[in-house]
Order: sequence, then structure tokens, then C-alpha cells
Amino acid sequence: MSAMSALRARLAAILLAACLLLTGQSLAAPQRATAADPGYLMAHFIGEGATGQQLYFSHSTDGVHWNDLNGGGMTLRSTVGTRGVRDPAVVRSPDGSKYWIIATDLCIDCGQNWDQAVNNASRNLVVWESTDLVNWSEPWLLNVAGAIPDGRNAWAPEAIWNPATNDYILYWATNATLNGVLKHRIYYARTTDFRSITTPQLYIDRPGTQGIIDTQIVEVPSGVGNYRYVRASGDGQITLEGSNSVLGTWTRLGDLSGIGLTGSQVEGPMWMKFNGTNKWGLYLDQYASSGGYMPVLTTDPSNPAAYQRQSSASYNMGGTKKRHGWILNLTSAEETRLLARWPNTPAQRLQSYNFQDRYVRHSNFDARIDPNVNPADDSRFRPRPGLAGTGTVSFESVNYPGYYLRHFNYDFQLVRNDGSAQFAQDATFRRVAGLADPAWSSYQSVNHPDHYIRHYAYELRLDPIATATERADATFRTTN
Repeated sequence: MSAMSALRARLAAILLAACLLLTGQSLAAPQRATAADPGYLMAHFIGEGATGQQLYFSHSTDGVHWNDLNGGGMTLRSTVGTRGVRDPAVVRSPDGSKYWIIATDLCIDCGQNWDQAVNNASRNLVVWESTDLVNWSEPWLLNVAGAIPDGRNAWAPEAIWNPATNDYILYWATNATLNGVLKHRIYYARTTDFRSITTPQLYIDRPGTQGIIDTQIVEVPSGVGNYRYVRASGDGQITLEGSNSVLGTWTRLGDLSGIGLTGSQVEGPMWMKFNGTNKWGLYLDQYASSGGYMPVLTTDPSNPAAYQRQSSASYNMGGTKKRHGWILNLTSAEETRLLARWPNTPAQRLQSYNFQDRYVRHSNFDARIDPNVNPADDSRFRPRPGLAGTGTVSFESVNYPGYYLRHFNYDFQLVRNDGSAQFAQDATFRRVAGLADPAWSSYQSVNHPDHYIRHYAYELRLDPIATATERADATFRTTN
């Protein structure tokens, strides 16, 4: 080798080492996005019980440091099926004009145990629809497993747009008997609207008695790895497979046991791609240790050897435990709408002035004042900027997000916001000095300005106020 060749080889080695070092540093500590860059939305659930198994949103600017939206409270609540949801996925249409959330219809420890969930549970998914990512329809049930012979449940739904068929491939896990073996397998169906589906087909089956529950697919850009799609699945390992077609042949690439992560420790793989760079995170739910999500990072989803575990100091999951969910890369407009809709407004209670052991609460969607409210969240509201104008206030329920205190025929109920101008007027009030004590507050109707929120026989009403008793009935204090 000549001196010049040796020098070139040495420089090439130094350059390669520098690139590897920079890549390793990049994986270990992804740079935070600049203030102008849009961030990420995570949809997830947080635990067991009727409130833990609902929809929660979190936001991140860099993909590894997360902040709970809505003060850590739920953002959507299922009122159908089992009235609980787990494993949400967010689906955006290719043109960005429509969104869906699909989730498991399951509520553990609020009417069903795990044995029932495995062997005789809901065959439905819960679905919401939106045109802006913040105003959502009422949920509906989509039966996906009812047509599967001996299908006993429907878990962990996901969906991906398939350009080959110009529709969505909706896939999920169902426990069913096939060829004499009862276990979880992944099934799929095609849909365009998440209201009707084609006949379910078997999608992924593992040999023998090995089941598979959690699968999520990520599309990989040209030039990265050898496959257009990579899927991660929980099947005793966190198994990686690659394909060039969503419904084509998939090749096993390996698993994450080489970095010490197996299906006995983690589940619920959740992909994300970092903005502006070919870098991915695969979040894994540490269910065995009840640790919630942790990220592993890679520059090539199809290469198991490229994944790197992260130190606990390099990421922060926020105040709530994050369980099996979905991460959506936001546009600037989507991010602006999300942060405006779900700011971290503290939850408050409205205490009665003349019955100070009583608080405004909803009960079967009727509004009244009661002592010793149980559950306490029935008496907790988030004071939002008024739906009908600036300088006003509307009261959104903590445990029924999207539902507000609203007057109708001068009676108050807790009602879902239908987006109409009439609803906004009926649910909006001006806060004024307390009619019985200026250190407290009274709430004047914006569309009936001579009427105020007051209680009568403990029921919440909208009335004109004249007497001292009525002034006391119409005076409240916000407390935590």
C-alpha cells in the first residue's frame, strides 16, 4: 500500500468512526425539535379500573419527553359496550380530512376479570370519528370477531392504509379455535369507514400453541433496510418481520432478545418516526414490572441488531403511566388545535355558599348539589374559556370529557357538546361577584342575562334572582 493510499484509508477509518459515534449519540439522546417543528401525539390508556381504561392524550416536542394533556385527565370516555377501552390506535386518512380512533372494548376490574376477557369478551371494537382531531363523534361498536368461528374476543386493533387495495387493513387479535388449537391469532379485514368490514381473514399465526396478541406495522421509506413495511409483534418475543406489501409475504427478521427484551417482560409495541430524520423509536410496555412504556431507538427498523435500549435518564413519560397506544406525527395545525383544546386546566369543584358541605355534581347526567359525592369526579369540572364568547366560562366534566353543564328549559343537565351555537350559548356563563358575598362568585347566563345558576331543593336551575335566599342559592366558590 502506498503512503497516499494508507493516508486515505486512515482518513476513511476516522470518518467512519466519527459517523458511528455521532449515530450512537443521536440514538442515545435524540435532539429536541425546534420551537417551529410540530411534535407528536400519543393516545393511550393508563391502567385498570373504569377511569384508567379510557382515552388519554399526551404530547411531546422531541418524541422522548412527554407531557400529559388535559391535566392528566381522560380526553374521551367510552359510553358503549363494556364502557372501557384499551389499546387505542389513531388513524389519519391519506388526505388528512378524517381521523378515527379504534380501541379494544374491554374494562378489566369493572365488570370483567382476565379469564372472562380471554374466553368470553366483547367481539367488538370501539370507534370514534373526527374531522379535526379534537371534536369527536360519539363512539360506536364495530363487530369484528363475531364472524370468526369460536371467536372469543377482539383485542389490540391497528389499521394501516393499503395503497394496493385503496382502503384500510384493519387488524386485531382474537382468541379462537383453529385446527383444534385455541389461542390468540391476528386477523384482518378491509374497510373504508370503520363502520362496515369485509369478512375477517387469518393474518398472522404462529406454530403450535404459541399465541400472538400485539402487532403494529410501520412504513419505512425507500433506502432504509430491505423492506417497505416492518411489523413488531408480541409472541413470546418482540418479533420483527419485513414485507414489501401489507398483505404480502412477511419474512422473520429476528427479535429483541439480543438487547434483553422478551415477551415475558414487555408487550404492546408502538412505533414512532422522529421528524426530519431516518430515526425510529419502538416503545414497549413494561407490563411485567408495571413500568409502563420505555423506548428503544434505531436507524433501521428491519435490523434487530440496530436497536438500542435507553437509560431512564434519557426519556420522561410524564405524570401518568402510558400503556399500549399509538403515536401520531402532528402537523402544525393539528398541534395547535390539540394544545388549545386540552390545556392543563386544573379540575375544580363548585361549593354552595349556603350549604357549604354540598358541591355541584352530576348524577345520571342531572345536575344538583350534594354532600359526600362519590365518586368525587362527579363533582369536578374544568372551567374552560366560554364556548360562546371571550371573558366567559363553560364547565366541562372531568370524568365525562366533552360533556358540559348546560341549561335546557331552565333546568341543568350534563350534556355532550353537539357543536351547535345553541349548545354553546346554553353552556356559557359570565362569572360575577357573588350575589350573597362578593368574595364568592355567581354565574350569569349569556343568553338569559337576567338569570343565574342557582340551586332549588338541591337541584341546579337557571333562575332570575330577587330575594336574599335566592342570592345565597346563586352564590358559589371554586375549590380544588
